[in-house]
Amino acid sequence: MGKIIFYEDRNFQGHSYECGGECSDLHAHFRRCNSIKVESGNWMVYERPSYMGYQYFLKEGEFSDYQRWMGFNDCVRSCRMIPQHQGSHRMRIFERSEFGGQMTELTDDCPNLYERFHYNDIYSCNVMEGSWLLYEHPNYRGRQYLLTPGEYRRYNEWGSMSARVGSIRHIDM
Repeated sequence: MGKIIFYEDRNFQGHSYECGGECSDLHAHFRRCNSIKVESGNWMVYERPSYMGYQYFLKEGEFSDYQRWMGFNDCVRSCRMIPQHQGSHRMRIFERSEFGGQMTELTDDCPNLYERFHYNDIYSCNVMEGSWLLYEHPNYRGRQYLLTPGEYRRYNEWGSMSARVGSIRHIDM
């Protein structure tokens, strides 16, 4: 069981809301979010309701203002705990939609997709084991996208507006 606490003001001040699971609309609980404490579990928080908009990966720790979790603003409207996974991680990435074109299988992190594979556009992927984060830029920077086991036939299915991926990291417990 996970636990995350949202605070309206910086440095864990102001109105707070404690959450222990998935919540598709946090708007009823607070107006803005300027700090977060993750007491247990790995979490994705989303800028908009229904797990839409910017995504931010948070693991156990304290984030005294939204810039500490790489947030663009103080808007958090939904969250979900990332399922725990023990064992190996495995995903296949494809250079075309619908699993077309060249396929590459990953079992470990990739800090720079272009340097390793000489391309950085991923149009579809199949996550076979574990949860993964795709980052817009190399070295785990920029927008983040959570991928859990399943098929993603097009990049918009993981919430991206572009096929551009700079780095990929698996999520440990």
